[in-house]
Amino acid sequence: MTEATDLAARAGDRDPRVGLRAVAALRRLLEQLEAVQVRNARHQGWSWQEIAAELGVSRQAVHKKYGRQ
Repeated sequence: MTEATDLAARAGDRDPRVGLRAVAALRRLLEQLEAVQVRNARHQGWSWQEIAAELGVSRQAVHKKYGRQ
């Protein structure tokens, strides 16, 4: 079982402590994955607008979050 799959399973646990910890860990994992893919897209010449469209956010939001990295 992968880390993400394990975390997703624990996110549905009936114990709120277990579920909430898993949700927090999933949120951190998703942030890391998003950052990797944004860097990948920028290295391949994508515009901030193209990245924003794929993420479903505004160009300004994605640039503010990742523009300095």
